[in-house]
Amino acid sequence: MKRISSREELLDYARQCEARMKAVGRRVLICVGTGCLANGADEVLREFERLGADVAAITKGGCDGFCEAGPLVRIVPDNVLYVKVKASDVPAIVERTLKQGEAIEELLYHHPVTNEAYHGEAEIPFYSSQTRVTLCNCGIIDPDELDQYIARDGYKALARAVCDLTPDDVVEEILDSGLRGRGGGGFPTGRKWMFARTAPGDVKYVVCNGDEGDPGAFMDRAVMEGDPHRVLEGLAIAGRAIGASHGYIYVRAEYPMAVGRLKRAVEQCRRVGLLGERILGTNFSFDVTIKEGAGAFVCGEETALLASIEGKRGMPKPRPPFPAQEGLFGKPTVINNVETLATVPSIILRGPAWFQSIGVEGSPGTKTFAITGQVANTGLIEIPTGKTLREVVYDIGGGIRGGGEFKAAQIGGPSGSCLPTELLDIKLDYDSLTRAGAMMGSGGLVIMDSGTCMVEVARFFMSFAQKESCGKCVPCREGTHRMLEILEKIVGGTATMDDLHILETLASVVKESSLCGLGRTAPNPVMATMKYFMDEYVAHIVEKRCPAGVCKALKRYEISESKCRGCTRCAQACPVGAISGEVRQVHVIDVAKCTRCGACVATCKFKAIAAV
Repeated sequence: MKRISSREELLDYARQCEARMKAVGRRVLICVGTGCLANGADEVLREFERLGADVAAITKGGCDGFCEAGPLVRIVPDNVLYVKVKASDVPAIVERTLKQGEAIEELLYHHPVTNEAYHGEAEIPFYSSQTRVTLCNCGIIDPDELDQYIARDGYKALARAVCDLTPDDVVEEILDSGLRGRGGGGFPTGRKWMFARTAPGDVKYVVCNGDEGDPGAFMDRAVMEGDPHRVLEGLAIAGRAIGASHGYIYVRAEYPMAVGRLKRAVEQCRRVGLLGERILGTNFSFDVTIKEGAGAFVCGEETALLASIEGKRGMPKPRPPFPAQEGLFGKPTVINNVETLATVPSIILRGPAWFQSIGVEGSPGTKTFAITGQVANTGLIEIPTGKTLREVVYDIGGGIRGGGEFKAAQIGGPSGSCLPTELLDIKLDYDSLTRAGAMMGSGGLVIMDSGTCMVEVARFFMSFAQKESCGKCVPCREGTHRMLEILEKIVGGTATMDDLHILETLASVVKESSLCGLGRTAPNPVMATMKYFMDEYVAHIVEKRCPAGVCKALKRYEISESKCRGCTRCAQACPVGAISGEVRQVHVIDVAKCTRCGACVATCKFKAIAAV
């Protein structure tokens, strides 16, 4: 591919790329996102390459979002989406679908209640309720092919930014769009760019924060793996806006696929002149460095991230000065997360008014969420801001797994909050969540059912925050440690009500006095669960009982007299001899001997044993 030296050459080449893609005709897209790969998508891809290459173009695609149903195989333009495809299914797909044009019904997605079969993505409720902006190319193009990105309007936004707009114009368009940072607190992106744009200095930097560390979150990972050029384009536009000639993408080394695809995308852009000197024949020069992080959660904090790029230990610094005034190597720096930057090209290409027309006032646009936990359809979704939690859980997510009862949703990861049943109709936008004492965060959304112990949820997130604390400030280093100690006493059945009062006080102190966002938000899950589920804390402390039957130290197993058949299987399975009884007689558990291992429950085929 030759070097692209002007916008006209880019547009001409885009027409050529689009024509080539259309000329291919039928394409088979195999999702090779991390979730699908874990279920054997690589074997499916190899089988298609072996058996189907003569009848269709075989292409790998990024994460298609519907992780619960993977591996996914999309056939275009036939409008067919196959789910849970195995390598052994490939011969039938090649013969019946690719050669004969027949849809294989058993491989289509079926509604879990009505069993209705859906042929294409647009018909499936999981997809039909979404609006894809950031994820518009994920699963549609091969992330390793620059031509496919260019065929779908790739780098046209950059061309407009460098050929038609001044840097101030670019900042103004992002300001007018109302785009808010998608990585945490939702600070207006345009204002951050404006601060750096007007900061004195000839050398400035833009940084993409790909250090995604929230448990259960994989939004940024999916974008970097599935559409790396969109991230590069957004970063370059940010560079144009603030007057930077160099950008960094900070991505954790635990994302080797994302790192590899980003590096490949950078090299492709350098070869064709979309990165480097005098981009598209203009006076704008810009290049990118991929920086791999070591996986410290605290490096998601801006100042700690910058320290890590500089080769220092990733620890936060007091602010001010803010990075927009004094950031990387002491120069004005803009830091945006992956999703924020991946949204920018669509705004520059379609205009601020278009973006404002999506979502709700004050929080326009779309937001991606990684929806996990006890929900039927786990995966990656993108919705207009303002949709309710109920819509996400029941329309897109398909309801609680196994027909269970919704109990809570943890939103915002370890820094977030729990939304109980009474907040099911809350709108998922920045302001509504803030008023409810929660936060959007990066977009992790963990759905919990009635079998979840909320005290254990708080203990889990506090354990994570405590381990990830850098230890620089006392409130976070010591406060999270003491909070975790108390939570472990509660789930262990040894806490008192005095401990609960101390926990409340500690949470307030840590939140108010910690140095950085990690410490200031670490108490959030504890404070939220105490606010909405205080009865569970009291049950653990006063009654020495876990209402959900989860906490091992508080479990008591009982054998139902009406269900027990005296088969002796439980007694044989018990490792400590805590179960006694004659054959065909009701058995009894010695609570003093019982270690609560659960072996008896797993063994009893009559379901006569339960935790109480």
